[in-house]
Amino acid sequence: MKKVIVTGDGLTLEEVVQVSRKGVLVELDLAAEERIRQSRRTVDELVSAEKIVYGVTTGFGKFSDTVISSGESRILQRNLIISHAVGAGEPFEADVVRATMLLRINNMAKGYSGARLETVNTMIQMLNRGVTPVIPQKGSLGASGDLVPLAHMVLPMLGMGQAEYRGTVYYGAQAMELANIPILELTEKEGLALINGTPVMTAVGALTIYDALNLMKTADVAAALSFEAQNGILDALDHRIHEARPHQGQVDTARILLELLKGSKNVTRQGELRVQDAYSLRCAPQVHGASKDAFNYVKERVEIEMNSVTDNPLIFSDPAEGISGGNFHGQPMALSFDFLGIALSELADISERRIERMVNSSLSGLPSFLIEKGGVNSGFMIVQYTAAALVSENKVLAHPASVDSIPSSANQEDHVSMGTIAARKAGEIMKNVRRVLAIELMCACQAVDLRGDKGLGVGTGAAYEAVRAQVEKLQEDRPLYGDINRCEEIIIDGRLIHAVEEKVGEIRF
Repeated sequence: MKKVIVTGDGLTLEEVVQVSRKGVLVELDLAAEERIRQSRRTVDELVSAEKIVYGVTTGFGKFSDTVISSGESRILQRNLIISHAVGAGEPFEADVVRATMLLRINNMAKGYSGARLETVNTMIQMLNRGVTPVIPQKGSLGASGDLVPLAHMVLPMLGMGQAEYRGTVYYGAQAMELANIPILELTEKEGLALINGTPVMTAVGALTIYDALNLMKTADVAAALSFEAQNGILDALDHRIHEARPHQGQVDTARILLELLKGSKNVTRQGELRVQDAYSLRCAPQVHGASKDAFNYVKERVEIEMNSVTDNPLIFSDPAEGISGGNFHGQPMALSFDFLGIALSELADISERRIERMVNSSLSGLPSFLIEKGGVNSGFMIVQYTAAALVSENKVLAHPASVDSIPSSANQEDHVSMGTIAARKAGEIMKNVRRVLAIELMCACQAVDLRGDKGLGVGTGAAYEAVRAQVEKLQEDRPLYGDINRCEEIIIDGRLIHAVEEKVGEIRF
């Protein structure tokens, strides 16, 4: 992908990732440029006619009834930014900031925001030349949008705040000068157009759902390897069972597990060793499938939001009007990201139970804690502790943020979404899930080695080789955190799934 053309419509998750993580250049569509110009002409008409338009000729929030003179309008826009830049906490990663800027540009490309083309092009230049504002993670209520973090995004455009450029953090004016990008003076409506909306929560959530969809494949691979390690019963994956309860994710998971296990000599049939498996194996299609369905729902919501107008007021040209509404309210995203966090958490929940069944000799029939000389060696005893701790932490993080609301702006803004908190929590949960799945992969490979490999399936065999290329069989105790790190790395960089898909084809759901 050489360039992403921003049109205001049809922006995809893949394009967001390409721009935010891989530095693909951004260009504004010509039709979008004209819409931006027309929207700006309308703002100028409204100002010239001295119409009362929120945030254009009035103050903000509780001050919406305070009329601002034309002579003070530029001071109003500048003060809006500097007064709202009060974020807290560690800064967002660069990919989140870049995704946020892209989403704000796409929002303005639809032609309802009233910003000047010069202002939109400044953000495009910042993306293309690698000027990344420093944005603290905390401070957004998720209604009136992401006011606080977006104000930090705008500061460098005005020569204030901080921004990273070529690996070094500079004061805003210095970063812009080094990148040869002129700083701006905002005019009527522009400050509000830049900071009112949902691009921060949507950027965090978009990157998280993208990663979650890829991590879902790893969860299926880990479950399949646990089938191998525990002589799992294939009958529970029979397509007739799942077609009788045709939730798409469930049907897909059973199919995927069978594809991964094709040719395996380690799995069994009903009654050969036992009649039924424990739920963590037998119900993997139902549990993983429910998360798949949730992920696909969230992806659909995110793609709608990425291509929506979420600032306020919206500028309409025929007739010339600025209408205040509530598109900045993050509730659609808040609920979606809370759902995403819960769906992610369940993948770690069931994974940890499969880990426990492998390390517990009374359940597995294998040496305790998957080590042949137990006692002097603890083997995989404590990695299960780590998995359990991460799962427990996820239970806390999965508490919905969207059920809370604290009124703000003297009760003018009396219901807020907390959607950015929901998105951030989902991102943290995703990282914990990834670590738990790395542990399951390691335990399953160790269990296969100890039980005696009769012949792995086509997909599970590829996964086993990918893990063993990074992590040797555990013969005696060694620091396992490095092994877990290496196993997690092949999940993050895609080597694990690439190796598997080379053998079984694309894992689709």
